Amino acid sequence: MKIKENLASLKKNLSENVILVAVSKTKPIKDLLEAYNAGQKIFGENKIQEMVSKWQLMPKDIKWHMIGHVQTNKVKYMAPFVDFIHAVDSIKLLKEIQKQAEKNNRHIKCLIQIRIAQEETKFGITPDELELLLDTSKSFNNVLIEGLMGMASFTEDKNQIRREFQLLKSIYDKYSSFKVLSMGMSGDYNIAIEEGSNMIRVGSKIFGERFY
Repeated sequence: MKIKENLASLKKNLSENVILVAVSKTKPIKDLLEAYNAGQKIFGENKIQEMVSKWQLMPKDIKWHMIGHVQTNKVKYMAPFVDFIHAVDSIKLLKEIQKQAEKNNRHIKCLIQIRIAQEETKFGITPDELELLLDTSKSFNNVLIEGLMGMASFTEDKNQIRREFQLLKSIYDKYSSFKVLSMGMSGDYNIAIEEGSNMIRVGSKIFGERFY
C-alpha cells in the first residue's frame, strides 16, 4: 500500500478527537511529502538534527513534534519552530525550553513524560515527581504544559500494556488543566485509544517498517 492509502485506512478508524502524529524518523523527504500531500500536517521526529533539516526543506505549515529524549544543549536548534516537545522529564530540561522559547519570542507546548513501563531503558519521571515539576513550570511564561506522555512496555502481554495505559490515564485525570494524553504507537495505539489517549504516534503503519 502507498503512504496515502495507509493514512486513509488509519484515519478511517480514528475519532475526530484523536490527534495523529506521523512518526517520520529516518524517512526520506519524498515520503514525508507524500503524507503531507495526503493531508497529514503533524510529523514526529526523535532526533533534533534530522528534524531541523526536514523543517528547512518541508512546507512551513507543518507542526513538528519532538518525540524522542531531549538533551538540553540541543533545545536551541529546534526552539525557533518546534510545536510540541513530548518527552519533558526533568526540571533542567523544562528550564532550558523556557529559556530558548523566550529568546525566540515563542510559546512551546510540552508534555511531561511519565515512566509507566517496566523496562529500565524507558525514560520519564515518576508520578511522585510530577507535582514538583508542575509547580516549577508555573513561573515559566513561554512553556505550555499541555498534558502527559507515556510509553508502554515492549511486550506481547496486552493486559500489561493496558494496565500501564490505565495508570497514565488515572494520573492525567487528576489535572483538569491537561488537554493532551499522548500514548500509543503503531503496535498498541488501539489499546491506548480505548484507555483514553487523544494523541497517538504512528510510524510503520504509515511509512512502512524500518529496516535500519
